[in-house]
Amino acid sequence: MKKILLATAALIALPTAANAAVTVLTFEGIGDQVPVGNFYAPDYTFSPATLALIDADSGGSGNFGNEPSPNTIMFFLNANNAILNANNGFTTGFSFFYSSSTAATINVYDGLNATGNILASINLQAQFNQNCTGDPSGSYCNWTPIGVAFAGTAYSIDFGGGANATGYDNITFGSKDPGGVPEPAAWAMMLAGFGLVGSAMRRRSATAVTYA
Repeated sequence: MKKILLATAALIALPTAANAAVTVLTFEGIGDQVPVGNFYAPDYTFSPATLALIDADSGGSGNFGNEPSPNTIMFFLNANNAILNANNGFTTGFSFFYSSSTAATINVYDGLNATGNILASINLQAQFNQNCTGDPSGSYCNWTPIGVAFAGTAYSIDFGGGANATGYDNITFGSKDPGGVPEPAAWAMMLAGFGLVGSAMRRRSATAVTYA
């Protein structure tokens, strides 16, 4: 099973444009109230006041529902310490799902540690409990997709405006649509990739499929 998941993850990172690849951080696999820190290092690193939260329905302490990925989100505790560094840089766009009890602004920078020029800004609304359907438990139950396209290469994002009041999930680099919806030019590559994965699985079916 793990190898199947890794193959699928590789497809998520297929280029959606000539100069961009899409990467999605779901925060699954990080413990409840555990710092995200270097979980995605060396490519992505988070400031110390960044924690993962697991949905209370799944045994964690998170007061949320309807999250995009199975049961884990990310939030920042401190407005002065809410930085995500993309150490190799990324282009084209940036996006995520959010649930917030406050209006906030998120800034994308062309330098590490929220330095240099602001390439783009994303304005969040206070919408955490509006029009919620599905999961009946959890106050933060409205998860809104939002994103922005920009020119240049970005190296960091400052989430300080939403600290301690906003949850994030499926943070996406290289696309203005969270989850990395492929552009038309990428569909042929994705189909070819699925074919290669299927072929490899058939050849290695006796050893490749394992269960944790």
